[in-house]
Amino acid sequence: MQMSHRISGFQCSPIRRLSPYAVAATKRGIKVHYLNIGQPDIKTPDEALNAVRNYSKPNIPYGPSEGLYELREGVVDYYKQHSVDLDVDDVLITTGGSEALQFAFMTLCDPFDEIIIPEPYYTNVTSFARTAMVNLVPITSRIEDSFSLPPIEEFEKRITRKTGAILLCSPNNPTGYIYTNDEMKSILELCKKKDIFLIVDEVYREFCYEEEFSSVLSYEGYEDRVVCIDSFSKRYSMCGSRIGAVVTKNSEFKANILKLSQARLCPPDIEQVAALAALKTAPSYLEEVKQEYKKRRDFLSQGLKKIDGVICSTPKGAFYMVAQLPVDDAEKFAIFMLNEFNYENETVMIAPAEDFYVTPAIGKKQARIAYVLNTNDLARALICLEKGLEAYKEKYL
Repeated sequence: MQMSHRISGFQCSPIRRLSPYAVAATKRGIKVHYLNIGQPDIKTPDEALNAVRNYSKPNIPYGPSEGLYELREGVVDYYKQHSVDLDVDDVLITTGGSEALQFAFMTLCDPFDEIIIPEPYYTNVTSFARTAMVNLVPITSRIEDSFSLPPIEEFEKRITRKTGAILLCSPNNPTGYIYTNDEMKSILELCKKKDIFLIVDEVYREFCYEEEFSSVLSYEGYEDRVVCIDSFSKRYSMCGSRIGAVVTKNSEFKANILKLSQARLCPPDIEQVAALAALKTAPSYLEEVKQEYKKRRDFLSQGLKKIDGVICSTPKGAFYMVAQLPVDDAEKFAIFMLNEFNYENETVMIAPAEDFYVTPAIGKKQARIAYVLNTNDLARALICLEKGLEAYKEKYL
């Protein structure tokens, strides 16, 4: 039987599609260090876990399509700590940041409209765009420039009557780059000039290592064309809870995205209760987590730079980096590491970066590496990676 043309255009996630190789390696008794996926080993706050344990409703009900009022109030209070004043109606709770992005695409774009995006970008955005029947228009950022924002002229050249928005992610997944105030202002000015929206994914805002983070919502004079994407998943190490948010002051956008929210009924109730409890976690939790990630970043970055032929920059935020490897094909190498190689019964799983780009072949030798493991495990992973590169070169290059 024939499947739809729509689904045939989707790709399997490069973050997850090699999982069968990892499962097979584990069955052979190999310990796999998972650096492919942003699943932290950081403990979820007790406040969130206890809220789930103590859930006392007699059944699990439908909730408001826009999310629980108490949670939206909590998000408003959270943003005040980041010098952003919001009303409760400016916050719409979603089933993860993923749904927030897809809803934003569907609200701002007609089929075959365009979203301009710097590449590399979070690979699943491709699937969100295909679901919304939106075309991604890439502008390439370069590893040699630490993945800084490409020249604003490159963005302006690509804006057409089909352009619905520009999408940024800051701190960036997969590169760890944080766009500067000057870069953000230049993009905001361009969006104002061309009368288009700016969508900014700020999921990793708490993990900025050398400087304070300024939300796109804090830039005055641009409020009506800004859509901010947020999530609880990585901030509080509760990835499986799937609670995110769309935050905007644009009343027309809010009224229209609510139609999509009502169509999917409501975000999950128990997870919203956990998210509200997480917001009450002491500030020391996030500070300690940030310092732990900074330690891991420094450890991994320094270790990678010591491996012959590996090129990487030091991320400014989030907990990912893109590394260029001395291989012919990063996916072939990733499969080799899981299927053919081990060092002292250990190996590493990485995410090939080619599908983090729209432009063909640019990321063929690159991989996204997530520093979500403790430094002891990262030390073992680095040894495996170095030994694996040596073995791969000997066998295939």
